Parts: sequence; structure tokens; C-alpha cells
Amino acid sequence: MSTGQIVLLIVVPLALGFGAWRGWTDGRFRGTHKVHGSKPTAPTEVEDTVSVLSGTDIDHTLGEKATLLQFSSAFCAPCRATRRILGDIADVVPGVTHVEVDAEKHLELVRRVGILRTPTTLILDAQGREVTRASGAPRKEQVISALAQV
Repeated sequence: MSTGQIVLLIVVPLALGFGAWRGWTDGRFRGTHKVHGSKPTAPTEVEDTVSVLSGTDIDHTLGEKATLLQFSSAFCAPCRATRRILGDIADVVPGVTHVEVDAEKHLELVRRVGILRTPTTLILDAQGREVTRASGAPRKEQVISALAQV
């Protein structure tokens, strides 16, 4: 067996496995991340009670019940689909707001919140704390079931 065939036998299954794993995990809401560099506003508060958006110009746009915070970029095709899905949900569900943030223009926030790719959607509660997040384009059912946690 030649070297090319051996490489092919190794690389193709690895690529297929990675693609299957990425397809299975893409857009799923799971867990939260610690917000780096967040400072409590009072000495008795812990860092988890600080809004993700504190200290930014986006802070005033929180929803009454929840905020769908989408990080996107200009050349991201899945970001457009995510924008449409999250906008539709915000129109239908009372008290929910959709906010889209250009990741390139808000690099400090991207680093502080730990965004690694676009689109990434954070679901924030009424105080702006992260409840859950999804990397990739989520489906409408996934967003609605994640909103039930708020």
C-alpha cells in the first residue's frame, strides 16, 4: 500500500468524524462561560450577578424577560439565517429582545465574553446575565426550548 493510500485511509474517516461531530453540536445551547474582567458593582455581589453588557453601549437594550444576544460578522452566511430566526422569535415571544453585535466592532466584549466563532448566540436574563449559549446557527425549536430556562 502506498503512502498516499495510507494517508487517505486516515484523513477521510477523521474528516467525516469531525464533520459529523460538528453537525451534531452546531447550534446547540449548552452551558455558560465565565465573563472575564467583569467587576461586581457592589462589594457583596459576586461576578455572576454582573450583566454581560455592563460597561458597553449595548447595555440599555435588554428585554423585559430575556435578550437574545447574537455575535456576528460581515461575511458570515449562517449569521443571516440566525438573525432571521432570532428576530422572528423576538417578535413572537413577549418580553424577549434580539440584539445583534458586530464582533469586529466590539472586540473587547468578544474577548471578555469568550466568543470564538460567529454566529454565537447568548441568552441573557432580564438583568443581563448569561443563561446559556450556542455556537453556530441554532434552529427555532432549540432557541424556544432554551428560552424556557429563563
